[in-house]
Amino acid sequence: MRPANRLHSVQEYYFSRKLREVRQRVADGQDVINMGIGSPDLAPPTAVLDAITQSLSHPTAHKYQSYQGTPELRQTIADYYQTAFGVSVNLETEILPLMGSKEGIMHISMAFLNQGDGVLIPDPGYPTYASVTELVGARAVPYTLSAKHNWMPDLEALAQIDLSGVKLMWINYPHMPTGAKATKAFFEALISFAKQHNLLIINDNPYAHILNDEPLSILGFPGAKDVALELQSLSKAYNMAGWRVGMVCGNETHIQQVLKVKSNMDSGMFYGIQQGAIAALSQGIDWFNSINDVYRSRRKLIWKLAEALGTSFQKDTAGMFVWAKLPSGAATSEAFIDNLLNEHHIFIAPGTIFGKAGEGYVRFSLCVTEARIEEALKRIQS
Repeated sequence: MRPANRLHSVQEYYFSRKLREVRQRVADGQDVINMGIGSPDLAPPTAVLDAITQSLSHPTAHKYQSYQGTPELRQTIADYYQTAFGVSVNLETEILPLMGSKEGIMHISMAFLNQGDGVLIPDPGYPTYASVTELVGARAVPYTLSAKHNWMPDLEALAQIDLSGVKLMWINYPHMPTGAKATKAFFEALISFAKQHNLLIINDNPYAHILNDEPLSILGFPGAKDVALELQSLSKAYNMAGWRVGMVCGNETHIQQVLKVKSNMDSGMFYGIQQGAIAALSQGIDWFNSINDVYRSRRKLIWKLAEALGTSFQKDTAGMFVWAKLPSGAATSEAFIDNLLNEHHIFIAPGTIFGKAGEGYVRFSLCVTEARIEEALKRIQS
């Protein structure tokens, strides 16, 4: 049986292959320090664990759930958006809970893209944007991000290319992998750009609260709901990566199109997970202060490690990664990380997995304890 043609354009996810190698090294007795993947190692809020435990005896807990989630969950999401961003979203029509925002990337693409439609993809950026675009038969149109423009798209340059066949544009601020933070002026300009070129903007926003003093939602800007959707995830902000819970918000027309896809793809989110999500989104600012204290301390140590490796980096960034430029004259990104893995048993991510513009960079994850970062530093300095 031959696989579908759509699989010719995508490969197994890099981390799937590389982590398999790392696991084999560990099985062979190597003490590998894994700084490559952004899977939070901290625990969710205690209230989340209590909520799912208590939910198990609810009379409807084990039945099929609504495709749109419980009204209580949607109300909590609306309250969260109002508190966190000052944005009003209608709980009945403008919110759709998701089984992780990665699911949303596929659902949105299936809802709006036809064969051959163009999609603006950030380079560097989250690899799933491009792979999903290819899987649905659309056409990836990479746009290069650079340190020169603080890792934000050059809208003037984009306006000079033919965008007539382009329908969607993926953005991700705070940006992964670089940690760049969008400005209010950028969002305002982007909304105007989208209206001018008839684009649907999707802001993937899972790092809004991680080491970020001014969280922003694109939906908080005038006219945004006409041309934008926003994805949110509980994976990073509440240490719930394995729970697979997120949301997409936007105007009723756009949300209804996504719901048409979603309702044919799953049978609703488990009740207990919804209760856990409610508990998580009800956490106040003290929760973010506590996890950011941990990440801030880890980041200082990662900076020392990055400097010991001869790399350079920006400090005014958000998110749970450090994006570092290789020293002048260094080998390729992949050669650099392979050498680090072979010589010191330390794994970090090469910038090239995030796009061609990632060459010459590496990414360190903050999802590793201070003790392990200090051990990595000792290995480099010994």
